[in-house]
Amino acid sequence: MSSSENVFESIRWDGESLVIIDQTKLPGEENYLELKTAEDVRNAIRRLSVRGAPAIGISGAYGFYLGIKDLETEIDNQFLKACRRVADSLNSARPTAVNLSWALNKLMDQVERGVRDGQNTDEIKKSVLADAVQIHDEDRELCRSIGEKGLQLFDQPKRVLTHCNTGGLATGQFGTALSCITHAHNAGNINQVWVDETRPLLQGARLTTWELRKAGVPHSLIVDSAAGFLMQRGEVDLVILGADRISRNGDTANKIGTYTLAVLAKENGIPFYVAAPYSTFDLSLASGDDIEIELRDEEEVTALNGHPISPGQTSAYNPAFDITPHRYISGIITERGIIYPDFEKNVVRMMNRAPA
Repeated sequence: MSSSENVFESIRWDGESLVIIDQTKLPGEENYLELKTAEDVRNAIRRLSVRGAPAIGISGAYGFYLGIKDLETEIDNQFLKACRRVADSLNSARPTAVNLSWALNKLMDQVERGVRDGQNTDEIKKSVLADAVQIHDEDRELCRSIGEKGLQLFDQPKRVLTHCNTGGLATGQFGTALSCITHAHNAGNINQVWVDETRPLLQGARLTTWELRKAGVPHSLIVDSAAGFLMQRGEVDLVILGADRISRNGDTANKIGTYTLAVLAKENGIPFYVAAPYSTFDLSLASGDDIEIELRDEEEVTALNGHPISPGQTSAYNPAFDITPHRYISGIITERGIIYPDFEKNVVRMMNRAPA
């Protein structure tokens, strides 16, 4: 196994249940959770035991199957309504990452098509499970391809800054931005990876460093506020990170702090790239103004590992994501190639292109 491949399996379907690595326990403990119901999956998504837009989509797909597999009604209308309730419940777990709604809509289309075609519910359930497995398998190949397409940015050894976690933990395998980094490392073109800690939940400190260590990629952890200093000192050649939703004009929703990095990169003349599969694009949205931003619990900011770090009753504002306008983005790396400005034209053009 090459170092660009994960030596762990973060999401696994065992035939009866969904098995995931509990990301809230990393890096100290590699603990796996067995999710047997749609509610188990919803709770795991909500509490961030599974996170990362592609991984949430994959988990939501399996969760949908777990939610409908024991439905006994043979009455079409009742079956459809029950399936929709399962999909809506799962979709409400996290609103910003489009991959979740994309996967659930895909499976609901399968259910509706099966009903129209006169399939019985057992046949429909089998088709839904097959689609969930296909979503999982496809994501592995998409992420491998993203890493390969991103190699063209690494014509020589570079120092890269990344934010949050975009590796195998966040996807079916390989990752998005981290796939580009590990593929470049295998080609001998990574000098250093600067890893933002990514407050308030420290996905960079806890998860990205864990993955880079397993892959043998040279890296150093930095506090989020050190990124601008490193750029100013000429220590960063490239910024590359992931996305949770990309609108039609290239505006990108990603982990809070991404917009700040984009502005800093622009000021310091550093290329800023986003890496994401086609399922992260939402062509129904004209711009980032239309993306819903998830607000999370204040305690994630006022406490660390359950220990208060501010006086009692301190109020906190905790958006999980921000929006980076497309004017700050140098390019978007997809499995179909890199999209460059003019994003208003080229996003739709690339997404309508048949996969290579």
